[in-house]
Amino acid sequence: MSLSSARLYCILDLDYVAQTEAVRVTSQLLEGGADVLQLRGKNHDVETIRKVGRLLLLLCREAGVPFIINDYPDLAAELDADGVHIGQDDGSLAKARAVVGEGKIIGRSTHSLEQARTALAAGFDYIGFGPLFPTPTKRGRPGIGLLNISFMEEEIGSKIPAFCIGGITPATLPEVLAAGARRIVVVSALLRSPDIRSATHQFKTLLA
Repeated sequence: MSLSSARLYCILDLDYVAQTEAVRVTSQLLEGGADVLQLRGKNHDVETIRKVGRLLLLLCREAGVPFIINDYPDLAAELDADGVHIGQDDGSLAKARAVVGEGKIIGRSTHSLEQARTALAAGFDYIGFGPLFPTPTKRGRPGIGLLNISFMEEEIGSKIPAFCIGGITPATLPEVLAAGARRIVVVSALLRSPDIRSATHQFKTLLA
């Protein structure tokens, strides 16, 4: 699947999922309908991320789903992942591109309309936009709300894939979609679910 047709972006966050459970959980996310899979390990050493990444890459290849590494362009290049996702403080697109090479996906986290515009102008392949609501995965960062989603979609989402992120649950998704969102990232609402496959499928169905 190409990123252009992706609607549901899932993150395997090692703060939520034990290393030993990563393959099982990722399999359930993919079976449930994840269109993109990112591996995130903010509080883990690079060797752990490398070890888990090798396993998840194989699952994503089998499923035909893009596999993205968070934060580490060099690791994404080493594993031959499909791309890398970097935050506002993780350097420029040019720097990441020099490491991962042409043809790889590079995404940027954005927390405002201005940052989204800047990412589009810089040439990023996609953006994350949020957090819409306060979320445990971004402690201390207030939610940016829903007001600017329609403007962001019109200006940026019409040109590159733009995934709304942050505190999205089955309960909040209807208002997120009503605000104009077309693509979403889900983390804790899936990883904390007792039935990850079914929960992923539910989000996919609501997005359809």
